[in-house]
Amino acid sequence: MNPLAPPGVYAPQEDTELLAGALSDEPVPPGARVLDVGTGSGALAVEAARRGCRVTAVDVSRRAVCTARVNALRAGVPVRVRRGNLFAPVRGESYDLILANPPYVPAPGRGTPPRGAARAWDAGGDGRLVLDRICREAPALLRTGGVLLLVQSALSGPGPTVGRLREAGMKAAVIRRRHIAFGPVVRGREGWLRERGLLTAADDKEELVVIRAELPV
Repeated sequence: MNPLAPPGVYAPQEDTELLAGALSDEPVPPGARVLDVGTGSGALAVEAARRGCRVTAVDVSRRAVCTARVNALRAGVPVRVRRGNLFAPVRGESYDLILANPPYVPAPGRGTPPRGAARAWDAGGDGRLVLDRICREAPALLRTGGVLLLVQSALSGPGPTVGRLREAGMKAAVIRRRHIAFGPVVRGREGWLRERGLLTAADDKEELVVIRAELPV
């Protein structure tokens, strides 16, 4: 099923596909508790639910929450959808697997929070506005042996993500990579990214990576 993604809701793209591939490789048993944070259209939540997992999906956007609910209904799978800022709606809960496709594109500006649809991709001057919060907060929501699967751009530094997850006591590594053509957001700020040194003169594609982090038993 191709999920619905009305205007203002992040439609599944190459990063969604890359993370879905990592999900398909993960040996998640039926009944496992899965959290899809920043669910957008709910595409990944639906995929996890199709495997018999008990899925909770969270997004800060009201429109995304409604869309994820509709897409779960269309797919005929149960997904609990909550609205809130990152992990706020699920404090005190624990999961076997957390999926995260957060905003990760560096954005010019004075540090003001993004608004509207831009909340799905803009992530501060270094692209780490949400990534660093995930690194800090996700481990506390994982059960022993639990796994975090996170997709991000190389523009926002996979190295710091891996390093901070390891500092939190997790075993972390990049497990998938893909180079893609610049999308509309990156094209629109290509000059700024080159001025910042985040893109070199030779770079004509963006690298996406999936990071897998496991809480040791």
